[in-house]
Formats: sequence, structure tokens, C-alpha cells
Amino acid sequence: MLTIAPELHAKIVAHARADHPDEACGVIAGPAGSDSPQRFIPMLNAERSPTFYRFDSMEQFRVWREMDDRDEEPVVIYHSHTVTEAYPSRTDISYASEPAAHYVVVSTRDPEQAEFRSFRIVDGVVTEEEVRIAAGVAGPVPE
Repeated sequence: MLTIAPELHAKIVAHARADHPDEACGVIAGPAGSDSPQRFIPMLNAERSPTFYRFDSMEQFRVWREMDDRDEEPVVIYHSHTVTEAYPSRTDISYASEPAAHYVVVSTRDPEQAEFRSFRIVDGVVTEEEVRIAAGVAGPVPE
């Protein structure tokens, strides 16, 4: 199960809506081994595409190095789908390289209601998990 603070949930949805009609992407870092999403890190979609996302390689290197320096890991890796349901595509599955991460997909196809779902992706196998938005869980860590 993904347990996430309301502020972090809202930030992911807001980023997805702001980048629409292109896909948005980013990470929520947390202390290594904690499974606790805390630090929101919006990233640029290097593809600038409504149907595909890819982290900019230099930005990804910088972000992952910063997480390593802070003893953090990517607890949530998120991106949006702009015209399809919130479910990992074949490309999303093939690029999933963090087996401990929660892969969140937000669909912005309905302008009134964002669809927010979380998955575990390990060795190409996709398993949907429950999302619990809970006040009082660890929120964003101040910079």
C-alpha cells in the first residue's frame, strides 16, 4: 500500500495538470528503507510529449546523486497520462528500474477528476496497490 500525505498527493496532481497536454513526471524521495514519501521533486519531461515521458538524463543523474548524498531513495516515481487511463504502458513497464518504488500514474484525461493509481513493477510484473491519503503521515521535508 502507498500511504501518502494529502499535500504530496495534491502536488503530484497539480504538476500533472500544469504540464497537460504533455505528460508530467517526477519523484518523491524519502529516507532510504523507510517507504515514506517525503520530498517532492518535480522533473522535466525531456520528451515534451502528450504520450511519452523520459527523465532528462543529466537532471536524473543530479537528482539521484542528491538523494544518495541525503541517504534517500525514490519512494514514488510518478508520471501522468493525458488521454488514457492511469495504468502503466508497455514502455512504462520496460523502463521501471526501481523495484522498491511505488509507480504512480495520474490520468488527466478528465479535466474535472484526476485518476490517481499506484503500482509496484518488478521484473515486468505490474501489481496495483491501494493508495491511502492520510493526514498526519510524514509530509514534505523542508529544504
